[in-house]
Amino acid sequence: MSLDALFDPRSVAVVGASANPAKWGYWLAAGALAGRRRRTVHLVNQRGGGLDGVPFLPDLGAVPTVPEHVVVAVPPQQVRSVVVDGLAVGARCFTVITSGGSDPAEERELAALVTAHGGRLLGPNCMGVVDTTTELCLSWGEFPAGSVGLVSQSGNLALEIGRLLGRAGQGFSRFVSLGNQRDIDAADALDALIAHEPTRVLAAYVEDFRDGRRLARTLAAAHAAGKPVLLLTLGRSAASGRAAASHTGALVSARAVVESVCRDTGAVLLDSAGELVDAAVLLTAAGERLAGQADGVPRPQRPLRVAVVGDSGGQGALAADALVARGLDVPVLDEPTRGAVAAHLPGRTGGGNPVDLAGAGEADLRNYARITRALLDAGDTDATVLTGYFGDYATANPAQAEEECAVAGELGEAARQAGRVLVVHTMARDTPALTVLREYGVPVYERIEQAATALAYAARRGSGGVRPPAALPGPPPGHRLTSGGYESVRELLAAHGLDFPVAEFVTTADGAADAARRRTGYPLVLKAMDLAHKTEAGGVALGIADEAALRAAFARMRTATGAARYAVERMVTPPHAVELIAGVRHDPAFGPVAMVGLGGVTAELHADTALALAPLTPHRARDLLLSLRHAPLLTGWRGAPAVDLDAAAEALCALARAAVAHPELGELEVNPLLVHPGGAVALDAHGVLT
Repeated sequence: MSLDALFDPRSVAVVGASANPAKWGYWLAAGALAGRRRRTVHLVNQRGGGLDGVPFLPDLGAVPTVPEHVVVAVPPQQVRSVVVDGLAVGARCFTVITSGGSDPAEERELAALVTAHGGRLLGPNCMGVVDTTTELCLSWGEFPAGSVGLVSQSGNLALEIGRLLGRAGQGFSRFVSLGNQRDIDAADALDALIAHEPTRVLAAYVEDFRDGRRLARTLAAAHAAGKPVLLLTLGRSAASGRAAASHTGALVSARAVVESVCRDTGAVLLDSAGELVDAAVLLTAAGERLAGQADGVPRPQRPLRVAVVGDSGGQGALAADALVARGLDVPVLDEPTRGAVAAHLPGRTGGGNPVDLAGAGEADLRNYARITRALLDAGDTDATVLTGYFGDYATANPAQAEEECAVAGELGEAARQAGRVLVVHTMARDTPALTVLREYGVPVYERIEQAATALAYAARRGSGGVRPPAALPGPPPGHRLTSGGYESVRELLAAHGLDFPVAEFVTTADGAADAARRRTGYPLVLKAMDLAHKTEAGGVALGIADEAALRAAFARMRTATGAARYAVERMVTPPHAVELIAGVRHDPAFGPVAMVGLGGVTAELHADTALALAPLTPHRARDLLLSLRHAPLLTGWRGAPAVDLDAAAEALCALARAAVAHPELGELEVNPLLVHPGGAVALDAHGVLT
C-alpha cells in the first residue's frame, strides 16, 4: 500500500496537541502547523486550548474534514480508542508516538486493525516522520533539509546524524522513525525512499531486521536504481550461546550475516554515525561517478585510483598513506599528466603522486585550481584529494577572501566538467571558500581519515556483482529429522548429492570387525556417534590398519566416550586435498545462511570464511570459495594441482539444498569437507535441531 499519506498528506490531525513546549504534543503540533500552507492541520486535545491561533478540538469526531494522517501522542491506555475514532472518521494513516504500556500482542492487534481498513501504521513507540520536500515535520528536533533519506529505529541517533549532516552542509530529504515496526518496517520505508526523486542517498539504522530477505531485496533494488544505501546495525552475535554445539554457530554471527548481505546487495555497512555522515556527504555529491551504474552493472574490479595534491609534503604523504591503508590506490601518474602538473610547479619539476605544490599555492592561489584541473582532466585516476591549507587563507588575510572564493568556484567547476570526484581535506572550518565548495557539491572534510574512509566506503558500494537473495520456498514435503547425529545427517546429505566414504554403523566390536571385512576394508576410521566435538573427546581413531588395531581402538573409545553407536568408515586420503568446513545456519531474520571456510579442527582459529544466503547456485558457490583468503590453496599453491572447484561448489549447493528443505535444523555442518583434484568428499557431518 502507498505511503503517500505518510509523507505528503492533504490533512493532518495531531491528537494530544499541547501549548506547553515541555511536551511532545507541542512540538508535533508546531511542526504540523509549519506546513499548513500545504495542508489542512487539526489539533485535538480534550481539555481545550489552542496554539498559534488554532483552537484545540475535543476529539476526532469534531474535526470538520477527514484527517488523512493522524498523529497519536496520548497516554498508552488511550491509543486504541484514538485509532478506532480515526478509522471511524475516515483516516487511513496513523503515526503512533506513544511508548510504554502496550504489550507486543496489543500492538500487533492495533496494526492489524488499521491494515484491515486499508490503512498504514507507523510505530508505536516512534519519533515521527519528516519530509523536508513537502514541508512535513511530525517529530521533535531539528532536521536540516538535504538529499539524505534516513530510516531509523533510534530517535536520538537520527538527531545526531542530522546535526552532523548540517555541519557538513547536507541534510534530510525524509526521516522515518520506525519504532516497533508493527506495520511499516524498514523495507517499506526504504522502498518509498527509492521511489522519491529528491532522495539521493538512503541511510538506515536497523536493530530488528524482521523479514531479512525482503529487506535484502530492497537493498538490491536501491542499488539497481542508482541510490546507495548506508547501513548501521548492532554487532552482537546471536550465535555465541550455541558455539559449543557447532563450529558454524561460532563462525556465522548475526553481524557476519549482515555483512554478507550488504556485500551481495551493494549496500555499505558502517560502524558509526560519523562514518555514515562522511560517506553520505561524498555520495550525495558524486556517488554515481565512483561505483556502480544505474542498471546495476559493477565497475571494473580494481581499487579506486586517487590523485593527491597538497601544499605540504607531509600532509600529502600522510593522505596517501591513509588512502592506501583503506584499500585505495595512489598510482604513479602517466607522463603527460606529470608534465601538465609540473607546468604549474616551481621550476617546472615534480608532478609525482602525491603532488607537492611546494609553495605554488602561496605564489598564486589559482595554481590550486590549475593543478587540480590537470589531475581531474587527465583520466589517470578516478578521484582527486586536495589536502592542506586551502580554504583558510582568508582567515589569516581577509583581503584574500574574494580570490579564495573564486578559486573554490574554479575547483568546483573543474570537478563538474571533468565528471570526476574532487574531495577537499582542509584545516579550515566554515569559511566562505568552503561554503562555495559545498555549493558546488564538493565534499569537505576536517580530517584526512574522514576523507579517506568516505572514499573507501563509496568505492566499496557495488564493487562486486549484486545478487538479490532468492525467496525461500514454502514448507517442503517429507519427514522432519529427529536427530542431528552423523548417521541421520549423512543419509540426508547423501540424498541431496553429497559424497561420503563407504561406512557402516555398529554397536559392538564384533560388529565393527564384520563391517571392516564386508564393507570398508583397511585402513579405516572409527568414530563414536552423538558427540559434539569427537576429536577432543577421544571419539575418532584414524588409519586403523587391521582387526586387532580396530578392536583395541574400539575398547579405548568406548571407555573414553561411553558412546552406544559407532561408525566404521573407509579411510579416504586423496593426494593434494584441502580441508574445508561448510555449514548452514538458520538466521532468525534472514533464514538459511551458507558458510564455507578453511576447515578441520582449527576452523575457528583461522576464521577464514565466506557467507551467502542459501540456497546457492554453482556460480555463487564457486565465488564463495574463491573469495577465501586461503583460496590459493584451492587453485594450486606452490605447484600443487588445483582442486576440482566445480565439485566443491556442487557440494556446497547440496548442503544448502538440504538445509533449505529441513528448517528444523538450526545448524547443519560438514567438517571436514575434503576437496581435491578428483572431487569432494564429506568426512563428517552433524546438525543442531531447533
